[in-house]
Amino acid sequence: MAQKNSELTQSQKKKLQETSAAGTPGQSHKKKPQKKKYSALLSLFVVCLVFGGSIFYLFQGVNQSKDIPISEFVQSYKTGKYSIVEVRDSTIIGTVARSEGTSTTPQFDFSAIAKEVPVTETATLPVQDSLKDIGIDINAPLNAVKIIDTSSMHFWADLAPTIIGTLLFIGIFILLMGRMMAGSGGGPMGFVKNKAKRYEPAKGKIMFTDVAGSAEEKQDLQEFVDFLKNPNKYKKLGAKIPRGVLMVGPPGTGKTLLARAVAGESNVPFYSISGSEFVEMFVGVGAARVRDLFAEAKAHAPAIIFIDEIDAIGKKRSTGFGGWHDEREQTLNQILTEMDGFDNDTNVIIMGATNRADVLDKALLRPGRFDRKVTIHLPNLEDRIAILEVHARNKPMAKDVNFRKVASSTIWFAGADLENLLNEAAILAGRDNSQEITQHMLQQSIEKIVMGNTKKSHVMTEFEQKLTAYHEVGHALVGKMTKHSDPVHKISIISRGSAGGVTWFLPEKDRTYVTKAKMIDELAVYFGGRAAEEIFFGPEYITTGASSDIERATDIARSMVTRYGFDSDIGMENIAGRMIADNHLGETTDGSEVSDETKHLVDKKVRKLLLEAYETAKKIIQSNKALHEKISQILMKKQEMLQDEFDAFFEGMEVPEKVLL
Repeated sequence: MAQKNSELTQSQKKKLQETSAAGTPGQSHKKKPQKKKYSALLSLFVVCLVFGGSIFYLFQGVNQSKDIPISEFVQSYKTGKYSIVEVRDSTIIGTVARSEGTSTTPQFDFSAIAKEVPVTETATLPVQDSLKDIGIDINAPLNAVKIIDTSSMHFWADLAPTIIGTLLFIGIFILLMGRMMAGSGGGPMGFVKNKAKRYEPAKGKIMFTDVAGSAEEKQDLQEFVDFLKNPNKYKKLGAKIPRGVLMVGPPGTGKTLLARAVAGESNVPFYSISGSEFVEMFVGVGAARVRDLFAEAKAHAPAIIFIDEIDAIGKKRSTGFGGWHDEREQTLNQILTEMDGFDNDTNVIIMGATNRADVLDKALLRPGRFDRKVTIHLPNLEDRIAILEVHARNKPMAKDVNFRKVASSTIWFAGADLENLLNEAAILAGRDNSQEITQHMLQQSIEKIVMGNTKKSHVMTEFEQKLTAYHEVGHALVGKMTKHSDPVHKISIISRGSAGGVTWFLPEKDRTYVTKAKMIDELAVYFGGRAAEEIFFGPEYITTGASSDIERATDIARSMVTRYGFDSDIGMENIAGRMIADNHLGETTDGSEVSDETKHLVDKKVRKLLLEAYETAKKIIQSNKALHEKISQILMKKQEMLQDEFDAFFEGMEVPEKVLL
């Protein structure tokens, strides 16, 4: 019996819990209308306003009114024609008295919603005459005529639209502010609430083993892990815990991933926020958010605060009047103050990430704030292999997949690019209903990312196809016959992106520096396509297909002269930095610091480099004209040609040996 009572009690409790969770019938949906209460009231107010205004203007439009001279108006008044005389400023209005049995209702019947529309006559009062002067006596009205002075009422009628519009604007503003505050946590200052995402150490933990490559960077960051784990070891030696570390590197190199790995290794809370999330339209909101974020991090110390894209708020402060952006500068000042306010016992480390360290304020980079700077470079060959293996863990890879070959074809790819590459290959495999990702799919994905999608629907004429083939073979042939250019990886006359065809060169190994000899050979390779057009089709049939080649060649030649100091006459002087430079406000100079004589000399040197490169390309193609034509004819049939197929044409020939430094 006791057990039964217990069961009944538990059942009742369960029902009570369900009732409290779901609510009683009719109550479960009460909260939604409450959230929309202000919106519904505002909508009702607007509808009533529009409806009332429509009715008002409708009757204003059907009101039968007639303007008459003042003398005629006075005569009609004396004969008892009007039942009411109304004075509005300089206008006098008489309502015509209805005779018995006569209806003044207009043709359209509005009696269901309004009274009969009166017939009125109006006249303009003389400027200096009163009603008594023109014969209308207010104190002794004729035939019980009512004389009403509505000048003050007319004033309020004119003012009513302004008052209604103001109230409507205030109502909309209050509604929007209420929604913004509710979406930011509620309260009168809810939009000031800290927006940083907090990651607990036990959830989604990332370790250094999850970050492929970046061995030197992880070694630098390992010290911060030790600081957070064993702060007393350093305090005993009189060492201060670094306040912050700034990670600098190109986009996609894993700055955020490394920051989370530091938090995972340290087993501490991790706060992540973007620099742009501090800045709002209200001045002072960003600074308040900074105070809130740092206070919360201190309360849960040891902790890590990660500010991504810190250049959004950390740019150099303006020295001009009024400043760049008051809200951004106040936010930066608050960050500087908070970082200075740390004491030695506060185990909170600030980590920032940017790819534009040159624009950051010097006060942010001084010791005591961001003490360390970790530069994260693009991954090398071995790092790319490791990154590919990490991102391939949960993907079915075919046995023929060679990550070393893929890594060799993805020079200048960052970690995010490699992740995207494998994702594109997986999508391609799914589209082809394949159960695994093959080497061919990876190669197709590389070409899609580097050169764009193929446009098989773009059908070229026979002349365009022939010209494209000769143009692309011109690039490849000049590249093969020069010592310092990269090997040809692939030739294609299939349209990709905005290009009708493409010749793809790939270096055999990673390179840190570029020599002058390589740049000169690259100029000749760029002009190989235009040179082939002129030699095989004549000067009158050269096309616009070489426009991007000419643009790139011009940029290289100008950099050689103005930036790299490769010209003996110009010397080792950075002319480019003086011709186009950024001042503290981010504006661009007009090049007035460089003399006209120097500018003319630069133009002359650049033109000389380009002409010499074009002559070199023409000379190589003229010397191998028959071979060029043979390769072009085969390319027209096959559409694409790989490196091995291209190199086979040069077997037994005397080809310059590549000098790849």
